Parts: sequence; structure tokens; C-alpha cells
Amino acid sequence: MHPLSIPLSPSHRDAAARVLAASIRTPIHVPFPTARRLRALVVAVTASFSAAVTTAGTPADAPPAAWTKRLEKSLDVVDAEHRADIGVYVRDLESGETARYRASETWYLASTVKVPIAIAVLRGVDAGLIDLDSKMTLRAADYVDGAGLTNRQRVGAQLSVRFLLEQMIIYSDNTASDMLIELVGIRNVNHVASEIGGDDFGRITTLGDVRRLVYGELTPAAERLAGNDLLLLHRQQRDKDRLALLARLTETPVAKFRRSSLDEAFSAYYASGVNSARLSTYGDLLEALADGEMLSAKQTDYLLGVMRRTATGTHRIKAGLLPGAQFAHKTGTQRRRICDSGVIKIAHGMHVQRVVIAACARGELSLERAERALRDVGVALCRSGAITRGIPDEPACPPLSRDEVLSAAVPVAPAVPPAVAPAPRAGGNVPASKQRPVAAQPAARPAGSQRTDPAR
Repeated sequence: MHPLSIPLSPSHRDAAARVLAASIRTPIHVPFPTARRLRALVVAVTASFSAAVTTAGTPADAPPAAWTKRLEKSLDVVDAEHRADIGVYVRDLESGETARYRASETWYLASTVKVPIAIAVLRGVDAGLIDLDSKMTLRAADYVDGAGLTNRQRVGAQLSVRFLLEQMIIYSDNTASDMLIELVGIRNVNHVASEIGGDDFGRITTLGDVRRLVYGELTPAAERLAGNDLLLLHRQQRDKDRLALLARLTETPVAKFRRSSLDEAFSAYYASGVNSARLSTYGDLLEALADGEMLSAKQTDYLLGVMRRTATGTHRIKAGLLPGAQFAHKTGTQRRRICDSGVIKIAHGMHVQRVVIAACARGELSLERAERALRDVGVALCRSGAITRGIPDEPACPPLSRDEVLSAAVPVAPAVPPAVAPAPRAGGNVPASKQRPVAAQPAARPAGSQRTDPAR
């Protein structure tokens, strides 16, 4: 029997976390840095051989980085067309060809940090310290606002580690995430991130602490907020009501808050660098996962399989890809910040191509408009030739949002030049480079879509 195959009551959790913190190690396989150097050597040798063949007079194929140039050019267009600023990292795992668009900047990752949490848990499974079918006891203190089924369970419910992990990845369940963090220890979660990115990966926190840190920018008393307090705060639809409730819960008058708005509080929190990383660094994490360098083959297949079942972000990257492309991914959503990152797998006859993409958008308050920007990132990737064997503008790829709107418009020339949309970018005026003509808007999001200020 696994050491953690018995139900884990609250009294057992601290002891379990200490055992895991002392015992979980990287599974026995080629360590990530070593494997990366070996792959780099193979790519370098292959490139040298190809250069030698070309020099000898044998015609070379199309330039291997042609799609990267097309993609980066298209991303300039996408960035100009949307009020959200975008960051993108793309890498073909077979050729090593890479495209970057602000990928060296630090981006807030939101719930995409749940992939390192899942890796830390599954390392415990690989080490024989955790059984996915072992049970954890839900406590009143465990509740965190957000999606998923865990919050619907009563206090004292017995929930399996498998259930919690799948809720965390598929539905971005924050309560499940924090229960798993407590199981393995936040130290192990941050170890997963630091072994890939070192200092490029900001400190990962619990999801409950994300809220306390944000509200802590308003009042230090926010560190005492309990799980039920976070649920109550999240239910407030208007910022004004949320601030008023925070004042009551912390016994701090709104007039005494250190910042004048929630926007200011979130901005200060983002500037702290926690739960953030370069997109190129996050892409390295995904590559190491896809190549089996983080977990055993069994747990790698399991986690990627769960990520392919992700139910969030259907209007983001996935909506811009070829039909039939598999996308093992994780999304993240918070105020003026969204992300969608994962591994694309697509079959071309007998050949299977794998491409890592890490993408985020920031600055747009409207979730629908921000998601449209990430959808266009997926479209730009598809039309660049990156996942179509180098064929640009493959007809099966969806159109960019702007082209879709223009093709649906009545083809009558306007009598006067179109007016520039007057609506400012959330949080400030729209720069001239971001202004665009007014056009008919795409169909509204289906009923049941997320709020503009969801909880990761």
C-alpha cells in the first residue's frame, strides 16, 4: 500500500507534506538541462550537415525558419488589431525552430501555474508516495472562489487526488489546486518551476494567497481573510460592492485603503512578479513535459491526456487551429490577464508533429475581446505554415477576426472614411497604433460564458 493511500484527514496533511517535501525527487531519467544540451547538440550537428550538403550544390528545401518570420509578422498585425497586448512563444519540438513575440518579457501566468502543481503531485505518484485514488478531506478553510465541482462539496467530503487533479486542470478549480498544494508542499511546486527557469520563474503561491495578496494591496488586514470570505467577495458583481464588503470583513474603512481601486490593487500585485515568468521559460517547461523529462512515461501520458480534456478557453488558441489538431493545454484568467499554453499535436499522414505554444494577453478588461486576441494568435500560427507542413494560408485554417468581420459586412463602399472607434483601452487612452475602424462585431458569446473579472 502506498504511504498516502489511506484517507488524508486534516491532521494528516502537514505530516504528508513534510514526507513529500523530503522525499519527492525528479524521476530517474535524463535530467532536463542535460537532455536540453543533448538535443541542442543534435540540432547543431544536423544543421552543420545540412549546410554542408547545400554548399556542395544539392538544392536545399524551403528555408526552415520561413514560418517563424511569417508568424512574427502576423503577430504584429494581431497586436495592432486588438487592445490587448499579446506575448507568444512557439517551438516546433522536432525541428527546434522557434518564434518569439515579447516572449522574453515577464507575463502573469494566472492558472497556467497549475501545470507545475500537477507535475509535483505526479512526481509523488512516481515516487510511490501518493496514490491517485487516495482521499483527502475537504475543510471549511479549503474553499477558494472559482470554477469546478470542489466548491459544491460539503465540508468533510472525501475527495480523491485524481478527482482534485482533474478538476484543477480541466475546469481550473482553485479549491482543488490549493488542496493539492497543501498535499505536496508549495516548496515542491516551486522546485518544479525553478529547475526549468531558475529565477526567470516567479514564486508560485496558493490560489487563496493570490486573493489575499491582491486585497493586501488595499489593506494588510486582508491576510486574515478566510475561505468563506473569499467566496463572499467573489460574489460581488461590482467593484464598489466588493470594496465595501472587504472594508467590513477587514474592519478597515474604504477611505483608509492604500489604493483607490481594485484596478490599482491588481496592477501592484502583478508588478510584484509572483506567479509570473517569461513565456519562453514556460515554453521550456511544456517542452520538458512533452519530452518526458519531468515525469515517467505513464504519468506524462496521463497528464497530457487530462490537459487535452481542458474545458476552459474554447474561444482562445484552440479556436484558431486546424480541425483535428489535438491541444493539451491549460488556460489562465484573471483581471486584465489571460493565457493559453500547451502542446499541439497534429498528424500529417504517418508523421506526427508537436508544437509548444505559450501565449498571454494583458490590458483588456473584456474577457471576450481578450479571448478573441488569443484566438487570432492561434489563427496566425495556423496560417504561418507552422502546423501545416510549411504551407502558408492553408484554406482549412480559420480567418483572423478582422477578416471574418470584413467578409461578413455588406460590400458597399462608404461615402466617407470610417470613423475611428472612440472607446479607450481599459485603463487609459488607446495608442494611435491600436486604433482601428469601427466594424460589425462578431456574434455574442454563448450563454454561460465567463465574467469579465473571473477568478483565474
